[in-house]
Amino acid sequence: MNINVIFEDKNIIVVEKPTKLPCQSDKTNDDNLLDILREKIKVENPKLKNVYLELVHRLDRPVGGALVLVKTKESNSNLSKQIQNRQLKKEYLTIVCGRFEENKGELKDYLKKLSTINMSKVVDPNTHGAKEAILAYQVLETIETEEYGVLSLIKVNLKTGRHHQIRVQLANANCPIWGDNKYNKSFVGNKGWTQIALWSYSLSFRHPIKNNYLTFNSTPTKEYPWDLFDLR
Repeated sequence: MNINVIFEDKNIIVVEKPTKLPCQSDKTNDDNLLDILREKIKVENPKLKNVYLELVHRLDRPVGGALVLVKTKESNSNLSKQIQNRQLKKEYLTIVCGRFEENKGELKDYLKKLSTINMSKVVDPNTHGAKEAILAYQVLETIETEEYGVLSLIKVNLKTGRHHQIRVQLANANCPIWGDNKYNKSFVGNKGWTQIALWSYSLSFRHPIKNNYLTFNSTPTKEYPWDLFDLR
């Protein structure tokens, strides 16, 4: 599988993760992004004895878009600290079923991961294992459709990185993501495959070695329901 490389140097590699591809090996034993990129680096650098390539953040398997990986331990430490200090900015585009009352806002919830069913839920802050989840949203466009009613194109600025955070928080706000077969009741139980309308649109961070500020963008593929909106 060919992976679109947005940027690469000896410290980091920024790629456009394809939808349906897991970031790393899982119980399915399907091809995964990390192994594909490690093999790519081996082929391109035959004299390299050991390939160091690690994830510092992840995208859910159905989600595509911009993702940064690190090629040195020093870069790993630096970017991990940026994530911990909320200095790495992650923006997503998503299409939700419904509309928000306000065109801009912030959602703050406490989430608990339900490992046995690979889901998360909004819980009381005092719940054991609860973690704070924060995101900011901006409504870019809202349209009416015959089949799904009101659909809204939303830009999400993810301020924390919790399991299924965007999916859970938007569903809890009564604006579930189109195509989400875990948290959108309209799609739960669908027999056929439906591609979730969630895309990693932008990554911004300081280069782990050079310290210059970098921004990388990735635009969703022109397929339904993305093709209903102006993504320029």
